[in-house]
Amino acid sequence: MKIEKIHQSKINQIDFDTLAFGKNFTDHMFICQYKGGKWQNPEIKPYAPITLDPSASVLHYGQAIFEGMKAYKDDENIIWLFRPEENFNRLNKSAKRLQIPEFPASYFFEGLTQLLTLDHEWIKPGEGNSLYVRPFVFANQATVQASASQEYLFMIICAPVKSYYSGGEINVLIAEEFSRAADGGVGYAKAAGNYAAQFYPTSLALKEGFQQIIWTDASSHEYMEEAGTMNIFFRINDTLITAPVSDRILDGVTRKSIIKLAEHQGIKVEERPIKVDEIKKAHAQGSLQEIFGSGTAVVVLPINSFSHHGTTYKLPEAAPIALELKTKLVAIQYNKAEDPFGWRKEVTV
Repeated sequence: MKIEKIHQSKINQIDFDTLAFGKNFTDHMFICQYKGGKWQNPEIKPYAPITLDPSASVLHYGQAIFEGMKAYKDDENIIWLFRPEENFNRLNKSAKRLQIPEFPASYFFEGLTQLLTLDHEWIKPGEGNSLYVRPFVFANQATVQASASQEYLFMIICAPVKSYYSGGEINVLIAEEFSRAADGGVGYAKAAGNYAAQFYPTSLALKEGFQQIIWTDASSHEYMEEAGTMNIFFRINDTLITAPVSDRILDGVTRKSIIKLAEHQGIKVEERPIKVDEIKKAHAQGSLQEIFGSGTAVVVLPINSFSHHGTTYKLPEAAPIALELKTKLVAIQYNKAEDPFGWRKEVTV
């Protein structure tokens, strides 16, 4: 692998106490090209703009996928990744659905390791500090022909981050008109267009004073599936319920980790379709204890209220299971607790 190092780091220009999520990037980036039917020329080079032809296929037909993962540094300055194989496997699952050539594991993990090694000083110890890692692939063939591209770029860029949400109530609107994904579509893939399609309905919800949308199924809007860009959990009495993964719902790494961790603690978990009416009924009966989202950026996010058909339903103030699960998961990520599942992967610098 070709490695070109920077002449001078920009790290001293960064205020790590006031980081805005995804706004500052480390000194280097990983890049690999797909040409002539194969992935080739993997290299790490200084972080810099890239050049695209105006006819680059991604700009016209949206062949683009990405992943989101984090690197953590413990109190001994050892770097850890959390279940990176899951992100790699999902990346190629997304690639297959969008007719993008799957990326070789050797290039992925060598490129990621070398990149984190070079930029290790950007990973700060302390809970809440991490390095957000963004692998992504897009079609860059110069053509406006409406067919799968014959050329692609795979890249990894990294951004130092702090906690995604800094506090405040999270109030969500249950979608009644717009949908995130449909049967047979690309909802289970980390396709760039999935997120673009959410921006407009989310902007409408924000104008009404909500922070997120709970997406419902496209056919009937009866079943709740995801919350914004997160998977979603409901606790009725002492049972956690979450929608099953499908071709509409993303197989979240944090989601499956929360399920495994909850079951390990003896908490009952049900993966099944869940109706809006069931949640409203549970709220009326006093059995709806909490709702929370899960995802790489936020880990676990308690939801304070939801609104449907013009009525707002407040959740109990205490959310013990959500915060308990977050605390235990974060402790594993930062190497502060035993990892009985083998999720943590050390990065040797």
